[in-house]
Amino acid sequence: MEPPLTKKERCMLDGECGPGKQQAMEILVALAKIYGAKGMVPVTSAQISGVSYKTIGDAGLEYLEDLAAKGTNIEIPAYLNPIGMDAQGWEEMKVPKDFAEKQLKILNAYTSMGIKPTCTCTPYLIGVRPKVGEHIAWAESSAVVFANSVLGARTNREGGPSALCAAICGVTPKYGMHLEKNRIADLVVDVEVALPDRSDFGVLGAIAGGVARGRVVAFKGIKKADEDKLKYLGAAMAAFGSNSLFFIKGITPEWKVRDGAENITADESEMARMRKTLDECPEEDIITTGCPHASLAEIKEIAGMVRGKKLKKPLWVCVSRAVKEIAAEQGLAEIIEKAGGKLVADTCMVVSPMEEMGYKNTGVNSAKAVKYLPTMCQQRVHFAKLEDLLGFRGGKGAKK
Repeated sequence: MEPPLTKKERCMLDGECGPGKQQAMEILVALAKIYGAKGMVPVTSAQISGVSYKTIGDAGLEYLEDLAAKGTNIEIPAYLNPIGMDAQGWEEMKVPKDFAEKQLKILNAYTSMGIKPTCTCTPYLIGVRPKVGEHIAWAESSAVVFANSVLGARTNREGGPSALCAAICGVTPKYGMHLEKNRIADLVVDVEVALPDRSDFGVLGAIAGGVARGRVVAFKGIKKADEDKLKYLGAAMAAFGSNSLFFIKGITPEWKVRDGAENITADESEMARMRKTLDECPEEDIITTGCPHASLAEIKEIAGMVRGKKLKKPLWVCVSRAVKEIAAEQGLAEIIEKAGGKLVADTCMVVSPMEEMGYKNTGVNSAKAVKYLPTMCQQRVHFAKLEDLLGFRGGKGAKK
């Protein structure tokens, strides 16, 4: 049954607002029928995945160019997820030329529709921070869980096409996380272990996500966590369990637990078990961090660790273009580059063609990256804290 539509929504569906908007609204209406939405909800921003040529291929490129050729334009501010390479430094990355040419065509198709080429999975680090209760249509899994949980916004885990359609039409079907009745935890995790490092939050997220499998999770026992740690927690939960929302008592803006919710405990033995599961190989060809994209605080920390030293392994610090520019202005990029590392903008290790660049084993401090690198990039993964990957614990790994 078709959901009720406003006059403007009906105009778009009937083709009176152009063929691109008609095509987009047809998709949104179909999704509304599938999920039993009783209507659409206006959204204030869209974050669009399905941007890397690696993930959408020639068929995706053809679809986007056709949509752009119809003169399609967006209704609301919209932002892009990472592409498959640094748009300005792809040759230095040794990205194959054919891949680069098609990737740039994808980028051009999106921007011709008015979408900002932010190319980041952390729009909240570049000023896109919806308020508590604000409805949005975001697609990248870690961005979705951060927006819902840390910022208190309302979004489902949109697919790339549905987020694009929401940007074109300014609305999305009202179901799931847009409804208050669904924003309640069915699983409570009692955390009985200290979490001093960001990677520890990723380990916890892998545990909780694997049990929750999409259910909302409430954490007890976490006394303190900055946004970077919460970013790693949510990213792992989304990767291992398709989670879109979590609560932490006293930290997140929401806290609501269903009567009779399941309870589990995360203790040191369970954390150790998961760390062992995540760590597949003891050595790596390259060290990567920034999955999700690194913040300026993370870059400052890395610069402090490598200042005046030389790395034995290549290092990618994956960031948004905007954050990279700030890091360059503050001299942080130069410090990391002198040590042998690179600030790689617009992309990340997961959506880049790493296997085509000669890498087989990748070191990461992100549980999310562990989940996707083996299947998407044919990588074996060494998971550890970043200071251990860089070799600074016990005086190993770097030269003065």
